[in-house]
Amino acid sequence: MADSKEYMTLPEENGSINISEEVIAAIAVGAVRDVEGVSGMMTNLGGSVADLVSNKKNAQKGVRGVKIDTTGAALALDLYVTVRYGTPIREVAENAQKAVRSAVEAMTGCPVEAVNIHVGGVTLDETEKRT
Repeated sequence: MADSKEYMTLPEENGSINISEEVIAAIAVGAVRDVEGVSGMMTNLGGSVADLVSNKKNAQKGVRGVKIDTTGAALALDLYVTVRYGTPIREVAENAQKAVRSAVEAMTGCPVEAVNIHVGGVTLDETEKRT
C-alpha cells in the first residue's frame, strides 16, 4: 500500500530528515491555539470546523485549516481562523503569525518564508450571547 503523505525533506550530512506536512500543520495549529483572540479554525473552503480550545482531537489532526507550500527553500503556511468578537483582528493575526513562525522554525529547523492568516469568521463567547 502506497503512502500518500507529503514530506518536507531536510538534507543532512549522514542522510536526510523527512517531516510530514501533517506534523508541520499540527505544530502550526498548536501554536495558533494559544494566541489570545483566536477562537477556532476553519476549513480552507470556509466551513467552521471546531473550537481549538475545547476540541483538541481535531486540533491535533493539524490538516484542517492549514495549507502548506513546501515548493521553495522555505515554508509558506496559510491558516484559516476565526476570532473572538471584540478582539482587534489585525493584532490577533500579527500575534498568530509570530507564534506560528516561531514554533515551526524552532521545532523543525526549517525557515518559514510566510505565514498568511485568513480570518474567515467571528465568534461570540457564551457570556456575550446571553446579553
